[in-house]
Amino acid sequence: MVYRYRGAVVFGGSGFLGRHIIQRLARTGCMIRVPSRHPGDANFLRTAGVPGQVVPIATNIQDDASVAAAVQGADLVINLIGILAPSGKSSFDAVQADAAGRIARAAKAAGVERLVQMSALGADAGSRSAYARSKAAGEQQVLAAFPDVTIFRPSIVFGPEDGFFNRFAQMATLLPFLPLIGGGHTRFQPVYVGDVADAVMAALATTESKGKTYELGGPRTYSFRELMELTLRQIGRPKKPLLSIGFGLASLQGAILEKLPGKLLTRDQVELLKRDNVVSGQLPGLADLGVSPTAAEVILPTYLDKFCLGGRFVRNAGKAGRGKPA
Repeated sequence: MVYRYRGAVVFGGSGFLGRHIIQRLARTGCMIRVPSRHPGDANFLRTAGVPGQVVPIATNIQDDASVAAAVQGADLVINLIGILAPSGKSSFDAVQADAAGRIARAAKAAGVERLVQMSALGADAGSRSAYARSKAAGEQQVLAAFPDVTIFRPSIVFGPEDGFFNRFAQMATLLPFLPLIGGGHTRFQPVYVGDVADAVMAALATTESKGKTYELGGPRTYSFRELMELTLRQIGRPKKPLLSIGFGLASLQGAILEKLPGKLLTRDQVELLKRDNVVSGQLPGLADLGVSPTAAEVILPTYLDKFCLGGRFVRNAGKAGRGKPA
């Protein structure tokens, strides 16, 4: 049986993953509210549905009353809020733990039918990474308030607006080398953003996913070195050197870079790179939701070509020229 939701609230809906989920929800006819500290920044989502179907609203995720007002009357709440580095009052715990718990408690009090919490692979209360600990704390707070929550733990999520491949491709255009932190041995299992969105929709279509945690990974695991080599091939710079940087030196660099605008690297991110980011195989995943994972090699050419030497149309122009009579 496919369940149809009348009203949804998507926290973090204006982010990378959120826009893909909202597009899919809108096609079901669901009315969608998108809470945001700056709702004007989410106005682009209005075109995901018919006029008036997707509505950004002003919400303070650190205020109980504000969150309660946002979820009132909804039968579905999705929390996608997450940060890669703390800033000001937006600490890892405040955003990824306390806000998650606040949303779950408000959803339960409002009689919301379904709650989805987006966590991350590597969420671990005993981790040395503050990011990983806060993700685990968020799961614990949500489960305590809303036991039927459906939790997703994706590996690196990639797609046109991602912050991983785009960042390193841009670095490759600016730097004489790409850094391999810790020698590049850490393993990842990148998962396509469209597959993650499809997994969420598949889970929402059945009650069997209530109370379950899913680990989401792509069809192949890569070392960090292999991911950098893949990125360089896609942008036409396969000979760009890769420089191995030990964790100690990388942490020192992170201590400096995390204080600069953009936070290119932080000490906590270095800590995360010390552990593999792949599915354990002990929890259900994409296959259990009927989603076939998409390989990175299929998607990366569709958006990394903008970093190619001479621009994104050079490679296509070369292909078009081959085989033509002289």
